Amino acid sequence: MKLLETHIVSQLTNPQRIQEYDVSHFKSVATKSAFKKMLKKQLITVNDKKATTATYVSENDVIKIHEAETIVKKIFKLSIPVIFEDNDIAIINKPAGFPTNGNYFKTIENALPHNLKVSTAHDALSYPKAVHRLDNPTSGILIIAKTKSAQRELYRQFEQQKINKIYEAIVIGKTNEKGEITSAVFEKEAFTSYKTLQTVPSLQNKFLSHVQLVPKTGRTHQLRVHLASINHPIVGDQLYGKEAENYKKGLFLCATSIAFAHPKTGEKLAFSIHPPNKFKSLLVREAKRFLKFND
Repeated sequence: MKLLETHIVSQLTNPQRIQEYDVSHFKSVATKSAFKKMLKKQLITVNDKKATTATYVSENDVIKIHEAETIVKKIFKLSIPVIFEDNDIAIINKPAGFPTNGNYFKTIENALPHNLKVSTAHDALSYPKAVHRLDNPTSGILIIAKTKSAQRELYRQFEQQKINKIYEAIVIGKTNEKGEITSAVFEKEAFTSYKTLQTVPSLQNKFLSHVQLVPKTGRTHQLRVHLASINHPIVGDQLYGKEAENYKKGLFLCATSIAFAHPKTGEKLAFSIHPPNKFKSLLVREAKRFLKFND
């Protein structure tokens, strides 16, 4: 393992669990969650012994941060639309049907080297990495880090909720003009606001609504769980919806907009895309079918 950083504990009156230690002491770790992940991967030592979340540190202890060994990846040759790219980051339009990352071959991360230029920065990552996730059936905007410093800064922005994301979905039923959903997701606090962009009549489900969604927290499956909780599941959601509500066209959920500060320059960046054509096609088709059978 390559040594990234050495830190000597100072000004600590009482022993403290290492996972609670102030991460601002480290240049190579941006957030507490990232620090905990490194502990679980055994990339941190205290006095040259591998640390765990149960390890305590005291004054004058030596904490070392290591980098995981690089694994040579097999490149997945999937073409992905690149919205923006520079030496530090990239913004891509993730296609539905592929996981962002994980222990699979056909992931978005494994396809990034096929689509992005190699960073020439001194701290370039071995491979570009997504700094957040979109579910396998979800499409849309995804931020990619190409350098270690960009990755750390973007993780920090996410943890401090400084990155603003907007999604669009088609849901079952007639939604209110706007609203907020505040129910817990898997026992964790979660907040989502929404507004209705369009509602059309539907023979199969009475109504379909095209909604814009703004998640204020980032829980797993948050938007899908929240919409199902108010009886407006997303069309095509086989996990939280019903088979009768499935139009066999996949999940109608897309990350359409994102805004954040460039991790190197601090410049305010904002990117937007239109949802897939299937959104408009479904709404138009359902409205026409309803009119045809109700003349």
